Amino acid sequence: MTSPDNPNRDNATKSLEINSTLINRRNALRLGLTSVLTVALVPVNPILAAETKTTLPPVDPTNATAKALGYVEDATKTDVKKYKQYKAGQTCGNCKLVQGKAGDARRPCQLFPGKSVAAKGWCAGWVKLA
Repeated sequence: MTSPDNPNRDNATKSLEINSTLINRRNALRLGLTSVLTVALVPVNPILAAETKTTLPPVDPTNATAKALGYVEDATKTDVKKYKQYKAGQTCGNCKLVQGKAGDARRPCQLFPGKSVAAKGWCAGWVKLA
């Protein structure tokens, strides 16, 4: 609505509202970029980062999950009648789900949080490393 003493008041008000919106958008963009950079630079899950250490206790083959997946410490001892998907040469050391440093005798596995698996081991959760 125009004022009798200031015919351009509506335009000035609109301009102020637009500038206010731009400032809010700029601040939102800055906040968003800062958040993205922060997430990119900080480990997403410190618990998973800690699990990359080889000091984790070994998976107990008698554990319910280990039994269900047919986990063995030595892949050559896999029950091939029960786990027909097993192929010679498949080991935890060449599985996509195993983390940590290649070549270590024991490494953390995503299927057994907080535990380590033998690099020479195998389970039915084995996924080919790309």
